[in-house]
Amino acid sequence: MTVRRGRRGGEPWFDDAAGRLVRPYTISNGRTRPTAHFDLLTMVMATGRRPMAAQGPEHAQVLGLCDGPVSVAEIAAHIRLPAVVTKVLLADLVDCGALTARAPAAVSAGPASRTDRALLEAVLNGLRKRL
Repeated sequence: MTVRRGRRGGEPWFDDAAGRLVRPYTISNGRTRPTAHFDLLTMVMATGRRPMAAQGPEHAQVLGLCDGPVSVAEIAAHIRLPAVVTKVLLADLVDCGALTARAPAAVSAGPASRTDRALLEAVLNGLRKRL
């Protein structure tokens, strides 16, 4: 069993076998609502600015993932935290100017957005061949 120590070096926060030993809400300081709205498909990207205030290791990990545009869902998967906690971390980084966020484009309800039956049938046939 390998236990890694937290920032202060005293308390263990991750066990290789058991996983995270700290509750997710402690990472966000008990906050469950981000200060900005994020959809799971919202794209975030690092601005190159570093946060002036001290941030946790998760903030640094998120910044490391955001060299190019990446979705909120991908970040949550990479850092293995619930989406709501990830959104709080991302909001912290957007608030301090370290990240920019772009909401996903809205899908039009017009005739151009109607589902193409032939395309769906081709996809279905392709899946049937593979299975």
